[in-house]
Amino acid sequence: MRGRGKRRHHHRVGLVAGASFVLGACSGPQSALDPAGREAAEVATLFWVMLAGAAVIWLQVIGAALFGSRWQKQPISERGGLRIILWAGAIFPTLVLAVLLAYGLRLMPVLRTGEPALTVHVSGEQYWWRITYRRPDGAMIESANELRLPVGLPVEVTLESVDVIHSFWIPALAGKLDMIPGRTNRLVLNPERLGTYRGVCAEFCGRSHALMAFPVVVMEPADFSAWLSQQAARAARTADDGAFLANGCGGCHAVRGTEATGTIGPDLTHLADRLSLGAGMFENTPENRRRFVAETERLKPGVRMPSFGSLPEGDLDAIVAYLGSLR
Repeated sequence: MRGRGKRRHHHRVGLVAGASFVLGACSGPQSALDPAGREAAEVATLFWVMLAGAAVIWLQVIGAALFGSRWQKQPISERGGLRIILWAGAIFPTLVLAVLLAYGLRLMPVLRTGEPALTVHVSGEQYWWRITYRRPDGAMIESANELRLPVGLPVEVTLESVDVIHSFWIPALAGKLDMIPGRTNRLVLNPERLGTYRGVCAEFCGRSHALMAFPVVVMEPADFSAWLSQQAARAARTADDGAFLANGCGGCHAVRGTEATGTIGPDLTHLADRLSLGAGMFENTPENRRRFVAETERLKPGVRMPSFGSLPEGDLDAIVAYLGSLR
């Protein structure tokens, strides 16, 4: 009896742990079932509707199987069997699937409409994100690997790729959309809740595909306007850029207001103010900046930036200090 009670206890613990795991996956900064935007709310509703439709069909199939194997004691005539197959196996599932298809199709215009208050251009590159904001006056402000949006306002995001197929996905704000070389796709985001969310590349794009993410910060409109104006300014650097330029960093990266005008890699003008490094890989701290500069190729396989760990300690310290001053 004691062993049986212990097994029941372990069974209950397992059920609670499993339920906690499943329910925990329904919330958080990267959950499509915890929507923080209008488009994501529509996608979440579509999921539950599709799940309900699938449950109806599943219950019907299981009911038919139980009826035939346990409850029906007398043989069914050939005509009766054909009638069951026709209605339960063909007509009913077709009607349910047709309703689900119609419901899903009606969402497509909703997810692509809205007069945008802001336009953001995002280019997917192995393995980072080039993000450019277009101000109402037409001025373009380039950033990288971090997206900021005003709450309550529609934002048009135009999506492109310069190398392979990527896929832009912020589960908490909207559904995913592919980024295809030679084609521009359009996505409208309507963030409705303040917070920091996680965006990812949802299409396998190479060795560091899993290391291609970005934080998404939804801000009050006034705070967003102030932040965007600050991003348009030159970097308020307080450290010397000699080692940065002498070791060729300015050939790939741009820092507005300096001799660094590279366009191959991410714009670093306000790097120190960003939340993460390496396209969402690490928290933006001095230790992680040094680690990423010194061990780039080991930390992010396939990336085009070489590792600078062989530099003299003084040069490496100077580069890291300079990056930390770019605000």
